[in-house]
Amino acid sequence: MLCDEPRDNALTLNQQEFAFICRYVHEHAGIVLSEGKREMVYRRFSRIIRERRLSSFSEYCHLLQQNPLQEQNYFINAITTNLTSFFREQHHFDYLRQHELPALIRNGGHEKHMRIWSSACSTGEEPYSIAITLIQAMQGLLSQWDVKILATDIDSNVLAKAKQGIYAKDKLDDLSSDIKGQYFKQGTRENSGKVRVAQCLSKLITFKQLNLLHQWPMKGLFDVIFCRNVIIYFDKDTQQDLFARYYDYLKPGGLLILGHSENLGSYQSDFDNVGRTIFRKPALSEQAQVV
Repeated sequence: MLCDEPRDNALTLNQQEFAFICRYVHEHAGIVLSEGKREMVYRRFSRIIRERRLSSFSEYCHLLQQNPLQEQNYFINAITTNLTSFFREQHHFDYLRQHELPALIRNGGHEKHMRIWSSACSTGEEPYSIAITLIQAMQGLLSQWDVKILATDIDSNVLAKAKQGIYAKDKLDDLSSDIKGQYFKQGTRENSGKVRVAQCLSKLITFKQLNLLHQWPMKGLFDVIFCRNVIIYFDKDTQQDLFARYYDYLKPGGLLILGHSENLGSYQSDFDNVGRTIFRKPALSEQAQVV
């Protein structure tokens, strides 16, 4: 999670300014900010105001109105919360390794083609955890397959960190010694206390910036889509629109994986629940029966 700056009591955020920022965030990122987020908005945008050498929230709101394209990316990076860890919600990766990936390998046929999308990848721990799980499950078969992981996020700052693949050593505290030794390289000298992900992981992943509310440029369908701990920030209408789009981008029989506090709402009937916040798009034969 982003660290908040100490409160700058010289600045004030009135109701009109707060309402404008909430509307702007919703319009450009789809994120809903309640009154309970007022203090967070104050702290994060106070930092931006200082960096821009402005004197008030009113000046910053004016800047957003006058230069929306110039400020939008910086604005989104400031408001987005990025809290993640390696193998967060371990049961999702267990299901992949024990059930889904073996089934995909068995049914791969001659194509041997696999696509996975981490659609809110933050600083990269999720897609790297997926890559480790893939290598473990495929046990030497990886070279025979066309396997790619797409990792996207709206925040360009966290994407840069994710692509770099360098983390503080204590990020690995909960991982087994086997995983640490096989998939991470220890830093030395000026990089002491840091680790870098092994090349066998990074070569499987493509990182791209993507606002989920904008057009999705991907042309193929996915076997598995991770959409964890991001849907909760959107309003109900936006959530349902996103679920419809995720459905269309999944192969028949593909998996949609949500975060621990998320649900499909009215789209629950379009998926089969196969595990804790793990949902399967019906296979073609099942869809035909429903029709």
